[in-house]
Amino acid sequence: MKILVTGHKGFIGSNIALYLQSQGHEVEGWEWAPGIIPSTEDYDWCIHTGAISSTTYTDVNQILEQNFEFTVRLAQVCENFGTNLQYASSASVYGPTTHFIEDKELLPQSPYAWSKYLFDRFLGQFQDEFEITIQGFRYFNVYGPGEEHKGDQASPYTKFIRQAKENGVVKLFENSDDYRRDFVCVEDLCKLHEKMFSVNTSGIFNAGTGTATSFDTVGRTIAKKYSADIEYIPMPDALKGQYQTYTCANLDKLNSVVDMSWTSIEDYINGTTN
Repeated sequence: MKILVTGHKGFIGSNIALYLQSQGHEVEGWEWAPGIIPSTEDYDWCIHTGAISSTTYTDVNQILEQNFEFTVRLAQVCENFGTNLQYASSASVYGPTTHFIEDKELLPQSPYAWSKYLFDRFLGQFQDEFEITIQGFRYFNVYGPGEEHKGDQASPYTKFIRQAKENGVVKLFENSDDYRRDFVCVEDLCKLHEKMFSVNTSGIFNAGTGTATSFDTVGRTIAKKYSADIEYIPMPDALKGQYQTYTCANLDKLNSVVDMSWTSIEDYINGTTN
């Protein structure tokens, strides 16, 4: 297949592009430029991963322009050329809810989460008017190779490994045993995107493992692997009020259309050479 990947220089986009190339697909990349929408003519699929992904970014107008308005226009271009669309949503749209079911209540807490919610809402309202297949994936906590450049926005997996290697100390927020997330490795996410090419179904699907693991467990597993110590620190003020204490993907909808085998983060840590 011929596939266009937006945000192909980013963490998830670059992994998807490289994986699909390794599977024999013809892949081209595209990066954001103000006022420009890529042509999707002659592509079988467009995978839209490009976005302002920082959950602490506060320029609401810019976030809405790049994350929501651009995605609406991209969907319209894909419709014009008959190009199917997959796009990155986010589990952050669930906010402090605890159900994590695609068609139930959403409580986004940050401008980033709201921008993802708005396009999910758009798809829910107008999905039947599109002749192409449009699939949204609510990524849970994605981790893996290629996110080192993200700094404070990198996953706990990457930050903890960097801390263990550089300082010999893994820093965890106080009460980290109470913070449990559904951690999904980017390699599994790449396989999901490809598997869904053969699913002629539009809609929004959770993309996680269906298992929640505490930050404390992740930090201690990494500390043990690298013979590092553990230090507990207060949560930064910038994260208070929007921090999800628990995420766990309900996979009933996804499992009804595709079979996936997910990697646990503990197995990933212990089975990967870094």
